[in-house]
Amino acid sequence: MDGTTQESPVGRRSRRRPSMADVAAMAGVSSQTVSRVVNNRSNVEEETRQRVLSAMRVLGYRPNTAARALVTGQFRTLGLISFGLSSFGNARTVDAVTRAAQRAGYTVNMIAVESQTEQAVHEAFDQLTLQAVDGIVLIEAQILDTPSLRLPPGVPVVMADGDVSHRHPMVDTDQALGARLITRHLLDLGHETVWHVAGPEDSYAARRRAESWHAALKEAGAATPQLLFGDWSAASGYRAGLELARRPGVTAVFAANDQMALGVMRAMIEAGRRVPEDVSIAGFDDLDESAYLSPPLTTVRQDFDVVAEKIVSLMIGQIETGSAPSSTAFVAPELVVRQSTGAPPRS
Repeated sequence: MDGTTQESPVGRRSRRRPSMADVAAMAGVSSQTVSRVVNNRSNVEEETRQRVLSAMRVLGYRPNTAARALVTGQFRTLGLISFGLSSFGNARTVDAVTRAAQRAGYTVNMIAVESQTEQAVHEAFDQLTLQAVDGIVLIEAQILDTPSLRLPPGVPVVMADGDVSHRHPMVDTDQALGARLITRHLLDLGHETVWHVAGPEDSYAARRRAESWHAALKEAGAATPQLLFGDWSAASGYRAGLELARRPGVTAVFAANDQMALGVMRAMIEAGRRVPEDVSIAGFDDLDESAYLSPPLTTVRQDFDVVAEKIVSLMIGQIETGSAPSSTAFVAPELVVRQSTGAPPRS
């Protein structure tokens, strides 16, 4: 499979840009009160402020404060909501989207949301809407699975690393292909099966990698070992590695990211298991440091720059046309083979 994307347009929907008067009518206040809320003035009662913000969400109203926006209807600013910057993938996506947006002449306002709740999502949308953004990028938002959650209309949205069943456009690395490549690589080396240290159960990327690992083993007629879970950290990989090191039949381990692979490697070496002579270890992400481990780590490289370019392109298309294509774009990853994987030991 090459590095091209697969896009599946399903439909388009048009939007009407609501006015301040529309918000005032729905909230039962004057346009001056709406203006005070938009400008974050203190002389508005909290109950009234919340009523105005609620009307803005329902209508999808965005304040039109910039002089240029009065003519073009655009602010040249994107909002970005990330649900956790501690993971390598999220941090790299934020960085890549910011740079891609700048190349396209847009600035980026980012909000990091700690808890994935409906209230937190609505508050983040409110903050970004008051900052007059043209569209919002959501990164790894599991909260969108909540049936009662409805994103405010009128604001273009693109998802990065999300569920393909949602109506919003989504761009991601082909996680399933990456996991299949690494699992097949280990099986092709002669290992009877491959053990997997998965990421958090609430992560789309982790689930897709684990499902693809499982499918690749079944297709090859290989046994499916017990699935172990980590939290993306090297410490969690180390704990899983200690458990795996006690099993002499373990000859190949695929960790769902490079940090956990590093932890698994440390545990195996401490237990006297040589890498790769006794056990092969592979990761996912291709951290900059992965090529300098001892031994260098076999892994899967994600092209975050291409993902970001497609996110920004989809967003600008929505902003300029006023319609939102329901589409999904997957970017193919690359298998990077290094010295941490090899043939299984001879019995």
